[in-house]
Amino acid sequence: MGEGRNCLRGSMGLPPLTLVGLKMTAASRQEVLGLYRSIFRLARKWQAASGQMEDTIKEKQYILNEARTLFQKNKNLTDPDLIKQCIDECTARIEIGLHYQIPYPRPIHLPPMGLTPRRGRGLQTQEKLRKFSKPLYLKSHDEVS
Repeated sequence: MGEGRNCLRGSMGLPPLTLVGLKMTAASRQEVLGLYRSIFRLARKWQAASGQMEDTIKEKQYILNEARTLFQKNKNLTDPDLIKQCIDECTARIEIGLHYQIPYPRPIHLPPMGLTPRRGRGLQTQEKLRKFSKPLYLKSHDEVS
């Protein structure tokens, strides 16, 4: 936990945590760092819905690991649109986690061939429609897992 604070502040000889390169604006940098801090605050206060201490510890650890992994993965982004997309995804996952009291991404339930094919269209259309039907908060989950 202290390690995350040192990375955020850039103290103790460690480089400061930056989510993107030099093209990041001051406003988006503040927003990203604010989200990172709010995730760590959320993990500190998190209580599992089951009320079991083991579940709470496991879920807190998942929140911290997931945040570190995704922020490290996206730290070199320079495209403002991609940065905005990542910020929106992070915000959505926080809100969904708080609402449903689960730290894990909420899965979508769509059968493998659940989208109706048009005449003369193959599996490519199914795959394309499936890709577009994926919610915002699941975009990075498939890349990491």
